Amino acid sequence: MTHMLKEYNITYLVGFKKVSTHPLVPYDAQLCEFLNDLSSELRSCTEAVEYPDIMTFAFWCRKANITKYRADFEDGRTRLGLGLVFHITPSNVPVSFAYSFAFGLLSGNANIIRVPSKPFQQTDVICRVIKRMLDNDKYSKIKSMTAFVKYEQDDEINGMFSANCNARIIWGGNVAIKSIRKLPIQERCVDIAFADRYSFCVIDSQSVLELDDAGLEQLAEGFYNDTYLMDQNACSSPHLIVWLGERIELAKERFWSAIYSTVSEKYNLVEVNVVDKYTLLCKNAIEFNSISSFSNHSNFIYRIGMNELPDNTDELRGKCGYFYEYDASDISNVAHIINPKYQTLTYFGVARSSLLDFVVKNRLPGIDRIVPVGRSLDIEVIWDGIDIVKRLSRIIDVK
Repeated sequence: MTHMLKEYNITYLVGFKKVSTHPLVPYDAQLCEFLNDLSSELRSCTEAVEYPDIMTFAFWCRKANITKYRADFEDGRTRLGLGLVFHITPSNVPVSFAYSFAFGLLSGNANIIRVPSKPFQQTDVICRVIKRMLDNDKYSKIKSMTAFVKYEQDDEINGMFSANCNARIIWGGNVAIKSIRKLPIQERCVDIAFADRYSFCVIDSQSVLELDDAGLEQLAEGFYNDTYLMDQNACSSPHLIVWLGERIELAKERFWSAIYSTVSEKYNLVEVNVVDKYTLLCKNAIEFNSISSFSNHSNFIYRIGMNELPDNTDELRGKCGYFYEYDASDISNVAHIINPKYQTLTYFGVARSSLLDFVVKNRLPGIDRIVPVGRSLDIEVIWDGIDIVKRLSRIIDVK
């Protein structure tokens, strides 16, 4: 049952109005045990197993993964959570709120999480499972520290929660973040904002040509997961593909044929998105002089060839299978386009060390993540270059 507050149009999906703000030690044993139990509950839930994104979250919060994070976190210092964290999560991503909650929990904090106002079955399923778990006396302490709320965009409600929290995690577009930051907060309140970002992919052509059929299928599956699962809406989904090496055209033909086979079998392309992609193509043709070619694989894949990359390349954003391509003799050829908006660089067939050198030696202001193709959507406790658990906790310094 949900509970409505008369003074505000807020639905409490989990928890109630009053939330305990007494912090715990980050990675407290009970917090870790709760997440592992949540993993088990979700994986055994008939409703949950229908959704790959829920299963990905369930796999993420299993004991082995959390134990690894805890080991990386420990540095001999004593920390406590900041108190109460208010989470404003993405409206267009159904499961991100669960990761945000886990970050706040692992930091030792009480949490008020605004879930997406849009109707998502994944959101409802996860909230129901968490509510059922918190009704167990075993987790009464965590229950007192937790509230999941749902409401339409409302500055007054955001302001009420903001005024009483010790930290905020704000996921959203630049305009939304600026609006929320105008709301009054306590003097020592910590803000972590995950704003709109841009991501791209680097592929070595020779490595694609050397793949056997099984390896090519695996690469296509990974690229599909990076892009089509979220219709390229995730900040970590690539829009631009940079090709390196020789025999690039042959590699492209092999790569995109494999992508088409995967996409045509798995992806549900609705008619409105077909229209949107064609409209975007017309818009690009008018606005950018650097477009050298266009090719498509039915309506599933649009490929826009670029003979040069403008400084505002981060404005080249695809959707539902719309990609920009650029051939480069060396990865350093694209250094000029990198700005603070760049988040994730996915790669295939390129040495990780050379990509790290590309970022460090060019002193690039952007690129916070370098991950293999297929892992762009993996969420970690270090995100956008921020160690979230450490940022949401304070050091007790004893001499």
